[in-house]
Amino acid sequence: MSEKERSLNFIEHIIEEDLGEGFPKDKLRFRFPPEPNGYLHIGHASSICLNFGLGLDYKAPVNLRFDDTNPEKEEQEYVDAIKKDVEWLGFRWDRECYASDYFQQLYDWAVVLIEKGKAYVDSQTSEAIAAQKGTPVRAGEESPYRDRSAAENLDLFRRMRAGEFESGTHVLRAKIDMASSNMLMRDPVMYRIMHKHHHRTGNEWPIYPLYDWTHGESDYIEQVSHSFCTLEFAMHRELYEWFLDNVYETGRVKPKQREFARRNLSHTVVSKRKLLQLVKEGVVSGWDDPRMPTISGLRRRGYTPESIRNFTGTIGIAKRENLIDVSLLEFCIREDLNKKAPRVMGVLDPVKVVITNYPEGEEEWLDAENNPEDAGAGSRKVPFSREIYIEREDFREEANRKFFRLKLGGEVRLKNAYIIKAEEAVKDAGGHITEIRCTYDPLSKSGSGTEESMRKVKGTLHWVSVKHAVEAEIRIYDRLFTDPEPDGHKDRDFMEFVNPDSLEITTGYLEPSLENVVEGEQYQFQRLGYFCVDKDSGSGKLVFNKTVGLRDSWAKLQDKN
Repeated sequence: MSEKERSLNFIEHIIEEDLGEGFPKDKLRFRFPPEPNGYLHIGHASSICLNFGLGLDYKAPVNLRFDDTNPEKEEQEYVDAIKKDVEWLGFRWDRECYASDYFQQLYDWAVVLIEKGKAYVDSQTSEAIAAQKGTPVRAGEESPYRDRSAAENLDLFRRMRAGEFESGTHVLRAKIDMASSNMLMRDPVMYRIMHKHHHRTGNEWPIYPLYDWTHGESDYIEQVSHSFCTLEFAMHRELYEWFLDNVYETGRVKPKQREFARRNLSHTVVSKRKLLQLVKEGVVSGWDDPRMPTISGLRRRGYTPESIRNFTGTIGIAKRENLIDVSLLEFCIREDLNKKAPRVMGVLDPVKVVITNYPEGEEEWLDAENNPEDAGAGSRKVPFSREIYIEREDFREEANRKFFRLKLGGEVRLKNAYIIKAEEAVKDAGGHITEIRCTYDPLSKSGSGTEESMRKVKGTLHWVSVKHAVEAEIRIYDRLFTDPEPDGHKDRDFMEFVNPDSLEITTGYLEPSLENVVEGEQYQFQRLGYFCVDKDSGSGKLVFNKTVGLRDSWAKLQDKN
């Protein structure tokens, strides 16, 4: 086996086997079929990258198809958000399709099944139908309406279509096998009555097809060759094929369903129902809250398309479910931003430093490298003056030899500037340090080439000139849940694990080069982490979201394994 063959995942092996058995390569077609009842999340990103990645690898078209068969939960807002997310991830679809495009064809095929005696109208309540389903070890019971004549079923179904009946009075069921070991094959419901406005078809249809009837038939209409879905649909495959067998015409492509495992992310939930609950109950500000695992939330937080694609490629495609530590996702964005994010200086918990021997009223503009990882990123000017801010945690009155930041009597280098020495700590009546008085070495300017500038000191601090500082709101995020698997406890509600400290808002002081930033721009605040300009910025107000810290917790986790 070649190196290329050994590196294929099991999905690619399926395709290669089909091609080896004579399936025409020019007939390959894939699809990504989201239901527009919420925003896409990181789990969907794996499916997007799988299907569109296969399209790129095999030079095959990929459809974006919306499974819009439940008007109670679906909205145009979700359709628009999904399209934006797929495009943002860097993919382009061949055809934009909707299950609602096929409502008439699905209805016509349902009529054919009725005429063949393979579908019937059941007039029982949903509770009665559920009770007759049986159990995995006990066969189901046949409906008293199962043997209605084709003529009666056709009449009722057409009247259902005409809107004559109230919701819940009738359903159309496939007539398969009430004793099947696969409970999904026990006369599944194909249509239900629902008098709801549809975001695309309006009030044209008072009946709507269910997923199992819609999905495979939509694949067939679009001539999708391989239909990939997650493991919870494995038991649906038998029904998928039964429905296809009843509409298939010789010479056309018959889609093949195959399943892969979900990849769950730690410290979050990816159920759209639960994500919607977080939104509705005000735990988060919306679907794009930067704490959410939605693609729009990750984008707003500062994640890049490249980092998410790299994440999905790293976790791969498998047959077994697995919990992925969120630290791996953070590793991917940190690795990407390290290459491309400009370096700037900002102070988030400031204490003032007064350089007593620096001339009052004087200022100078110093050269600062934009990104040491990118030779073409150039440099910028940052202002220096007598009064600067540093981080409060970067100073101690007394400290041991392992503390390499500023302490009384000790020296540090200010990034791109001078070496300073702490002489005195000024405190208020409560003993709180309000000011640190320092002196500087005028000959120690970075890059000046003097002997003093070459002098080694163990600590280097970031700083911001007080006079020139730009004020900004800084939003710092932690895990949304305190438990790695918040929805993995049968006896506890996932909401019990919501982290009350998942968002901290503080005021930061930034170098003036950030005064005119644009939404979405990303920066490394030196020694602090990566930050992104939030959409709430504007009208003289700057808002930054912390994307991720500089520390690589994923590597530390790997070292423990």
